[in-house]
Amino acid sequence: MNMMVNHSMRKLCPNLDKEDGLETVLEVPIPEEMFDKMGSNAALRWHNMRNLMRAHHRSVADKSSVAAMNPSAAAASSSTNDQFMLLLKLVGSAFIPYQVQLDHAVTMPIKDGSIEASTAKYIVQQYLAATGGLAALNAVNSMYAVGQVKMVVASDVEQSPDNVKRSWEAGGFVLWQKNPDLWFLELVVSGFKISAGSDGKIAWSQSSTNSNASRGPPRPLRRFFQGLDPRSTANLFLNAVCIGEKTIKNEDCFLLKLDTSSDILKAQSTPNTEIVHHTIWGYFSQRTGLLIQFEDTKLIRMKAAKGDDSVFYETSMESSLQDYRYVEGINIAHSGKTAATLYRYGKTLNRRWKLEESWKIEEVDFNICGLSLDYFLPPADVKKEHENDETGM
Repeated sequence: MNMMVNHSMRKLCPNLDKEDGLETVLEVPIPEEMFDKMGSNAALRWHNMRNLMRAHHRSVADKSSVAAMNPSAAAASSSTNDQFMLLLKLVGSAFIPYQVQLDHAVTMPIKDGSIEASTAKYIVQQYLAATGGLAALNAVNSMYAVGQVKMVVASDVEQSPDNVKRSWEAGGFVLWQKNPDLWFLELVVSGFKISAGSDGKIAWSQSSTNSNASRGPPRPLRRFFQGLDPRSTANLFLNAVCIGEKTIKNEDCFLLKLDTSSDILKAQSTPNTEIVHHTIWGYFSQRTGLLIQFEDTKLIRMKAAKGDDSVFYETSMESSLQDYRYVEGINIAHSGKTAATLYRYGKTLNRRWKLEESWKIEEVDFNICGLSLDYFLPPADVKKEHENDETGM
């Protein structure tokens, strides 16, 4: 089923508090469909939109205002909202475990390594040619993208697949990137807002309820590898191996696989959590050379305070990339779908959730003038948390 329907994106919100007031420029453009659901009249929609923008700057969400923005959320329990936020962060701001060096030109010593590794490098070389070539890709020093999303959530998929609870939500996102490790994302879906970013030293994520820094070196956003950043994708799969061929939606593909090393997994684990494995796959079309599907799976063990009653969280994400079009000489995927599954098990806590996202890119631009380092600074509480970790406090 195609969830994505073309809707125009609202970038301005009328100021109904003052008759001659200027319209407010939205930090994150949203689909008209989402704005229309924010209230039964223009005044209520403006009031709820203003609350949404203010809520992001508070450390604790005003749950009553969030509920007012979404009638279905008003009737839902707090735990349901927390679950939706968890899944939203899982799909919307997931990280890839590798630090991709965008400030270095892509190099491909094809003859080095095993046959599987050399084959993978050759496939990456064909991908680079299909997405615009090294000269065009290496000329990019920054990027900006605006898109809209539509999500459907299903809970308890494992226990009662015929009676799963589903809800449809619409939203939009803005994404900025500057070489080498600087990026910033804002995502708004149905009254919930999350942001994530990297300042070159730490990667972090934040919602209206909490914020946290990730362990280890800064990491790129998974959404970059969904057809938005060919150079990051090429750098990532340079270290992969080709494990065979597979047909995806009537398209013959080469399958590249990348296993995260134990050293990287250990650096990104915490005293209370252990990342057991994180594996990445890329499906590259034999006909066009383009990446048409991107997958990864991750297993985390939550350590029990006492005993061996650990809880495991396994996430699997599969993204199909569509509608490749050239923007300033670079071939970008302008739409696609992601299916994400979160499986929690251990003792009596077995449960499975599934979230499906369709996205459509509305605007893409490269080499943005005036994009300073200050735009990528982490929130103050995230920076303080990172400093405390470094000093052992």
